[in-house]
Amino acid sequence: MRKSLEKNKLIDLSTFDNAPVISMKNLTKDYGYGRGIFDLSFDIFKGETVGYVGTNGSGKTTTIRNIMGFLKPTTGSVSVLGMDSWQNAMEIKKYIGYVPGEIAFPGVNTGDEFLKIQAEFWGMKDLSYANYLINCLQLDTSANLKRMSKGMKQKTAIVAALMNDPPILILDEPTTGLDPLMRESFMDIIINEKKKGKTIFMSSHIFEEIEVACDRVGLIKDGHLVKITEMSEITNNDVRTYKIEFLTEESYNNFVTKNFVFEELLPQHKRVIVNIKDEQIHELFLALDGLQVKFISETKYTLSKYFDNLVKNGEMSNGK
Repeated sequence: MRKSLEKNKLIDLSTFDNAPVISMKNLTKDYGYGRGIFDLSFDIFKGETVGYVGTNGSGKTTTIRNIMGFLKPTTGSVSVLGMDSWQNAMEIKKYIGYVPGEIAFPGVNTGDEFLKIQAEFWGMKDLSYANYLINCLQLDTSANLKRMSKGMKQKTAIVAALMNDPPILILDEPTTGLDPLMRESFMDIIINEKKKGKTIFMSSHIFEEIEVACDRVGLIKDGHLVKITEMSEITNNDVRTYKIEFLTEESYNNFVTKNFVFEELLPQHKRVIVNIKDEQIHELFLALDGLQVKFISETKYTLSKYFDNLVKNGEMSNGK
């Protein structure tokens, strides 16, 4: 058994109240042929929850594996709590709860045995929080690890990552394999972790998860960081999108001549999708006055829509 971490001297986290907990500076891991991550520079501060989104192969996992110290950068650096992740990989793991993108367990029989090993490694005496997580995720820890479903393995990995109540969480697609109900339970757990002041970096292809939990979101494409945006800028967007369908072609044709920004015109359905700034709301309803409207509905501005707009505007055309 590896030596418990219980007696090791830990860093005073209060010294990072105004300094980045995780810092990437011109981080590059070049696999050749345009694959890898390139010149990433951004900081994550104490108590922040930062989301990381991008398509498969965009570089999310490579970024996370560099943070964890599993990969040596080609150039540039990444540090956690002021320590170089590659040179101090074992030291930084004292502070991190990590859910990998690909789950691989050691050669033990059951979830109980695996979690017991984790508890001994961390020098844990009180397993009440681990049991709380097990109950929240409805995890049967007596099941054979090799015979567990993908969802059960994912739950076991989540419990193992969070059970020691670490100050930093690095989560690589943590809800993969979970059904919608368990995803909701997991997100409740993450919200509670956030309330504790944890620093959380989470990649996900499910934009709704990022919207619920994150303070900022980074968009990566082809290994290049496209943009980091405050979630408040997205959720408090001053442009509203309306879907409007008319009863008659005359009303439809009348409305599309108005001076609005039309996202989509569907004459075959007598329907439009129109983007309206807050100060134009009164003008919109004046334009609709006297027209025969079948229905009007507002479409919430989401992270997915924000992402789509970056693509449409060409900001993600070359990943830079």
